[in-house]
Amino acid sequence: MVRFPFIPKEESFFGLFEQSARNMVKAAEELNSMLDKCGDFVKSAAEIAELEHQGDTITHQIMAQLHRTFVTPFDREDIALLAHALDDVTDFIDSAADAILIYKIECPTQRAKELAEVIVQASIEVEKVLPKLRRRAELKQVLERCVEINRLENVADRIFRSAMAELFDDNIDIAQVIKWREIYEYMETATDRCEDVANVLEGVALKHA
Repeated sequence: MVRFPFIPKEESFFGLFEQSARNMVKAAEELNSMLDKCGDFVKSAAEIAELEHQGDTITHQIMAQLHRTFVTPFDREDIALLAHALDDVTDFIDSAADAILIYKIECPTQRAKELAEVIVQASIEVEKVLPKLRRRAELKQVLERCVEINRLENVADRIFRSAMAELFDDNIDIAQVIKWREIYEYMETATDRCEDVANVLEGVALKHA
């Protein structure tokens, strides 16, 4: 029987993951810019929606590549989980922007601005860590970055709790309570999904370092 000493692993996954992360950062930065002002949010919401569509396309490409590939860079299950977790971050950013538009929000709250900034920071950390998957020697650095992503999720969680407390303490307009509660939840969930990305990356790093 002929033995093949080397079967090349499909490397295109790394590029697609990095592309998905860049797209996610663009969406996060656009949301942050959107919430940095009062006024018409239509253009920003449309740009985020387009980025969300691009994210879906990248995820479909990853899954199609997964079905075509015999030998993968790491576990197939982890590839699928990572693809969907990255896409989920962009999805929830889009959901927040869409809710702001639908509910005709005129000016963002300070807490919304704070959450948007944390989403940007967490997204950038994800973007920075993904190229390190390409080299086994850098997998230990993946764990360090994951700690920072988890820290940022905790920061977002504290902001979210403060935002909800202030919302119910200060606002007698039940409509505003309902609107902002939904927006805050979408934004906080975006950081939760960044943490999901970190959890997958942590697992990959521990398996292969």
